[in-house]
Amino acid sequence: MSWVSTATYYERINRIVQKRSPPMASAPLLIESLDFCELYALREEHDWKRAAGVLIDSARRLEAAGAEGLIIGANSMHRLYDDVAAAVGIPILHIAEYVGLAMKRAGVSSAALLGTRNVMTESFYRKRLVAHGIDLLPPNLDYVAMLDRIIYEELMVGKVTREAERTLKTIITNKAQEGASAIVLACTELDLVVDVDANVLPIFDSTRIHCQAAADWILGQESVN
Repeated sequence: MSWVSTATYYERINRIVQKRSPPMASAPLLIESLDFCELYALREEHDWKRAAGVLIDSARRLEAAGAEGLIIGANSMHRLYDDVAAAVGIPILHIAEYVGLAMKRAGVSSAALLGTRNVMTESFYRKRLVAHGIDLLPPNLDYVAMLDRIIYEELMVGKVTREAERTLKTIITNKAQEGASAIVLACTELDLVVDVDANVLPIFDSTRIHCQAAADWILGQESVN
């Protein structure tokens, strides 16, 4: 939901649509870019309730403008998925649901989840993956703190550093040693510092998977549960 991941979503969805359509094709999209100052690093329940109101209002505006389906371009904001889904009459493509489906198709049985604090430690995201038969390693609180700092202080403002790349490489290597057979990048900016296509473990990038799901839905009007 940062401007960084908004740009990534727009480009990736359009590239997929263009690849599968005539060369001049582009994806029919309505985008509401929210002020992320109001929505990041939420901790208290009253803050989440306020954020739910922001997302619900946005979803309703997009529906009224003609959107036939929605995606929420942030893993952490899927904590509010049920609230937003109940407020509109159009489907919302849940990012963790599609990540779980991709992992199930690939035959993955165990994985480590990397993302913001609430994604790594709360149940709203983890339970979606577990429902697809994925055994998730418990979160390491030291890594949680490291990732929160990198995500909120660097990646979400467009800052990419070699130190962050080295930190993620070390975390992924350690997770492999702990028994993970795959890594889930459950933050829409983490692919800025992780080489998704060349690593010690298979990487399931939630952003790529979500963009693919959105493009598939646009092109084929797939049903959403």
